[in-house]
Amino acid sequence: MVFPKVKALILDRDGTLIVHVPYLADPERVELLPGVREGLLAAQRAGLKFFLHSNQSGVGRGLYPLEAVHACNRRLIELLNLGVSPFARICIAPERPDEASVYRKPSPAFAREVLKDFNLRPEEVCYIGDRGLDLETAARAGTRGVGVATGLEDLRAELAAAKLADVYPVFDRFDDAVRHLLAEAK
Repeated sequence: MVFPKVKALILDRDGTLIVHVPYLADPERVELLPGVREGLLAAQRAGLKFFLHSNQSGVGRGLYPLEAVHACNRRLIELLNLGVSPFARICIAPERPDEASVYRKPSPAFAREVLKDFNLRPEEVCYIGDRGLDLETAARAGTRGVGVATGLEDLRAELAAAKLADVYPVFDRFDDAVRHLLAEAK
């Protein structure tokens, strides 16, 4: 099957781009996962736009302020070393899971805004994440989705239990996921 060229990636942060530290609030603890910079550099060279979509319920739970999330994002951007603003837009959903929210994944609201504001078709956008919630967001938005088995949970088992193992490919490294997406359109 030949897919249209991916033009944008909507990326989860914790467990996908950086080592998952529960309720991360200290920028000194931000650590890139293996292959992340290489994968994003390849995607950047291919002309893809990047978006960051992160649930941060620690803010809603009162564990740390929103500024701590911004500080960790600044550290992520510094470590990526892909320019001052590698993300075209960043969406932080600070609500607790039990609160009403517009942007908390699996809400497709952020993806729909990206599609509209950047004149993209759903098949030109791919969510990359380490949890079923990230891929559920892709499904609800009508975009593509790719998993990375780099987080705290067993993504392959999670997808198998939901009978979605054949729907979403899962890779052991972020750069392998990006290579897969770049090769699909050739």
